[in-house]
Amino acid sequence: MQNLCRRSRLTPVITSDLVSESNENLIGFIASTVEKLRDEVANMREQMATKADLRQIATKEDLARLDGRLSERLEAATTGIRGDIEQVHLRLDGIERAASSRLHHVEGQPPAQRDLRPK
Repeated sequence: MQNLCRRSRLTPVITSDLVSESNENLIGFIASTVEKLRDEVANMREQMATKADLRQIATKEDLARLDGRLSERLEAATTGIRGDIEQVHLRLDGIERAASSRLHHVEGQPPAQRDLRPK
């Protein structure tokens, strides 16, 4: 240190203060870096799954079974809807035939005897 003082012609007090300030800056830098690392590790821990979390995650086999059950339910619901639609078509066809029959019957009568009200 004395060689440094002789070369720079600084008094030992000033040199000692500079070294002390430099050390404090280094310690401050190290402390802030450690704090940042500690915060990052804490954030990583919060984001990590626990063993309980991992037990609740579905496996591929679970998902495949669920997909199979949902497909079966969807197939059954679709079949039911198709049956309902076919029944509606049959009813509409029956209504159309009855209306057409009445219309032909009414058209076949002379104008004075036409009663368009349903019987």
